[in-house]
Amino acid sequence: MTGASFWAQFELHQLRCFVAAAEELHFGRAATRMNMTQPPLSRQIQLLEHVLGVKLLDRTSRAVKLTPAGRVFLLEARRILRLTESAALATRRIASGEAGTITLGFTAASGYSFLPRLLLQRASHAPNIDIALKEMVSSEQVDSLLTGRIDVGLLRPPIERGEFTTLKVSSEQLVAALPFGDPRLAEAALDLKDFDGKPLIMYAPEGARYFHDMLSGLFKTAGVAPVAIQSLSQIHSMLALVRAGMGAALVPEAAMSLHFDDVHFRPVRTVPAAPVELFAAWRSDNDNPALAAFLDLLRGDEADNEINAGAASD
Repeated sequence: MTGASFWAQFELHQLRCFVAAAEELHFGRAATRMNMTQPPLSRQIQLLEHVLGVKLLDRTSRAVKLTPAGRVFLLEARRILRLTESAALATRRIASGEAGTITLGFTAASGYSFLPRLLLQRASHAPNIDIALKEMVSSEQVDSLLTGRIDVGLLRPPIERGEFTTLKVSSEQLVAALPFGDPRLAEAALDLKDFDGKPLIMYAPEGARYFHDMLSGLFKTAGVAPVAIQSLSQIHSMLALVRAGMGAALVPEAAMSLHFDDVHFRPVRTVPAAPVELFAAWRSDNDNPALAAFLDLLRGDEADNEINAGAASD
């Protein structure tokens, strides 16, 4: 018997009965182990042998022995039972949210500090939750959340969609990136007025809208007017120009991890003190069972203030 007709008659209960008998080498003990009487156990093994077309056990009045075919089949039977148990456990974990996959959108901004820390937290606190990463600017994340391409987005405000639930997961201060020899390096911390009329590498409004608008607002409130010599969207490109001595740049604190030679950082006093914000957003009707466990990670890290957002093109 082969194909579908074979597997249609191949029952897990028969496998369990055979494994019990093969391991105990005693039908009485095997029946007790299976919580059944001996005749039904014998019948299940006979049915299995009939389906397979081979004899698995030699039974005499004094002993039960595995046939050569039975010894081989015992290994396969154990493997099949382990697989079925594993499949059942995995299914229950996914249904309960203990396991599963979250598709996470993130900006390059969050990749400097926040995202690596989040992945470490997942490995230790939610190892059965897999994260599929999708790097996207904030506007693309909004579209992907709406269409279901991602479950959660790590993006910058404003997030003005009624379909979303949001959680602020990080806020951080701005720091000044200054070239070697800049006289402002003599100060332990700087104010926005220290950039008035000075060359500044600015964010491009079309590629880094969040940071462009945030800095423009801070400068306007402070009555400060830097001289924007270049407008870029990538933090690493901005720091390369700082290194070349073209001017200063204001970047989120996490960008310090990029470690450009001859680029030095000083904290900048602003109001608010930590103006760079990162939010998690997800559709309120998302029914992914793994979402609750993933959000617990985000809420725990936000409450402890242990994860800092990075900076790049948003």
